[in-house]
Amino acid sequence: MEASWYPKDDVLKSSNIYQMMLSNNFDTYKEFWRWSATEKESFWEQTVANLHIQFYKRYTSFLDVSKGVEQASWLKGAKLNIVDSCFQNDDESIALIFQTEEGPVKKVSQLTLEKYVNRIANGFVDFGLVPGDRIAIDMPMTLEAVAIYLAGIKAGHPVVTIADSFSSNEIEVRLKITKPKLVFTQDFLKRAGKVLPLYEKVVKADAPRTVVIQENKKNLSSLRNSDLYFDEFLPANDQFKSVIQDPDTTITVLFSSGTTGEPKAIPWTHSTPIKCASDGYYHHNIQKDDVVCWPTNLGWMMGPWLIFASLINRATVALYYGAPMGDGFGAFVQDAQVNMLGVVPSIVRQWKNTGSMEAFDWSKINCFSSTGEASNPEEMKYLMQLANNRPIIEYCGGTEIGGGYVTSTLVQPNIASTFSTQALGGEFILLDENHQISKKGEMFLIPPIMGLSKSLLNRDHYKVYYEGIPTYKGKVLRKHGDELMELENGYYKAQGRADDAMNLGGIKVSSIQIEEVINQLEFVKESAAIAVSPSDGGPSQLVLYIVPLASGLSVDEKLKRAKTIIKERLNPLFKVEKLIEIESLPRTASGKVMRRTLRDLIGNY
Repeated sequence: MEASWYPKDDVLKSSNIYQMMLSNNFDTYKEFWRWSATEKESFWEQTVANLHIQFYKRYTSFLDVSKGVEQASWLKGAKLNIVDSCFQNDDESIALIFQTEEGPVKKVSQLTLEKYVNRIANGFVDFGLVPGDRIAIDMPMTLEAVAIYLAGIKAGHPVVTIADSFSSNEIEVRLKITKPKLVFTQDFLKRAGKVLPLYEKVVKADAPRTVVIQENKKNLSSLRNSDLYFDEFLPANDQFKSVIQDPDTTITVLFSSGTTGEPKAIPWTHSTPIKCASDGYYHHNIQKDDVVCWPTNLGWMMGPWLIFASLINRATVALYYGAPMGDGFGAFVQDAQVNMLGVVPSIVRQWKNTGSMEAFDWSKINCFSSTGEASNPEEMKYLMQLANNRPIIEYCGGTEIGGGYVTSTLVQPNIASTFSTQALGGEFILLDENHQISKKGEMFLIPPIMGLSKSLLNRDHYKVYYEGIPTYKGKVLRKHGDELMELENGYYKAQGRADDAMNLGGIKVSSIQIEEVINQLEFVKESAAIAVSPSDGGPSQLVLYIVPLASGLSVDEKLKRAKTIIKERLNPLFKVEKLIEIESLPRTASGKVMRRTLRDLIGNY
């Protein structure tokens, strides 16, 4: 495989990685990564210093594994609030740039954002919340969403983040698991020229008392008696002292699907954002006053990641309120002078098909990043050319990791749709089906790594990630579920999931979640959902196998019904590519559906 981009001397020597290599006397990146993986404590301690993480009380020991690496404690004995590390730039520096679909680009200084965050934090106090009470956010990625998120953490309230694309059913599941005292949402969403109700979905989810940001003052008829508008909630006092906590205190609860129907509720702590910021600092080379844009949502880990990776590195968060598909987004990237642009591969596919971004000047972009789905090499090469051949940092990780485990750098040649390195500060191995070291197989992490989760709200953490997993050279291994292939040049290529989870439109979802919805259709006896990779690579496609009951409906009509129920009960971003009728589902002796067999059968239909 031939590289599409090589680092020039000026890019290499100005990179954060090169400066770290220089200070530790490493001649090659390979030596540097190996040191970061074998001397993790030294690497992470230097990284915390590089990021200027703010402490009220310094740690007594940097890493404590006395309870085992599965429960490793970083920054032991320290006292901090990670939000303080998000406001280290100059007061007049630009912390956030945003644009609505109709309006001009607006800039928010660090001081203005900090005062806004403080006002919201005081609103929690006035409302009667105490540190430890959870709040929830179910709204698009806006200035208000970012400020509410930071204010919750600053005031000691773990923030439950829920994607605004979810149905009322899925919102209700997440609220029941986390039991927040207060929910923040928006009255309506604007998507592709449509005005969609959001507050209405939250009410249907039986949400507790809710604060509503008004996007469209004409359309909302009334609120529930217990609810109030954001303007009523927001006090004038813009001074607030951060609530100081231990590094292991929960700051956020995010959701990720595993192999069971209910999503895993994954707590992030004050140390998790250090992993986000580290990946931004080293692998994405985010510099002071860079502008970082990544179309995302707080309900997905890349939303909090964007905030922490940008602000802790003293960069600017860039938010576009509309869909990232058309001219408006392209102009925003141009006018905001974005330096690092993150994407989901399915977005790039649409850009390539429509040519919608080709009219804009993206010359300020230093690099792209791609995550959430497997990418297609030709589409990634197309993306590189939109900014006159800029590299793409392929980035793969997980909510329970706080960032990436395999990624790319600006100090190595860039090959489209491949990862050039294991993430700095961590290590993994690949095992085949017999748990033997392999060049192609399931990925297992070697803890401890800064950012790894240590608990789940609704699951036994040890059983999910460690139980039944072999050791490697006496080292504990942690399961994640991804499959990779190591190439001859030492790079890596994604091979999909080893378990029953899949990535659809950049969103991780379990097959069982989809099947539970499909099985409610009156013409379905049982079903199996699988993700299929296109032959030329790229985002996975959702295929449904059903064992049908008598109904008189055609296959096309059944497909239409399946698409509708998934849109209404789960998420409109989950697109069904094909529905296949089958006499019976292939199963193992223990009754488990043989999904690999179903993938192999696709060519017959």
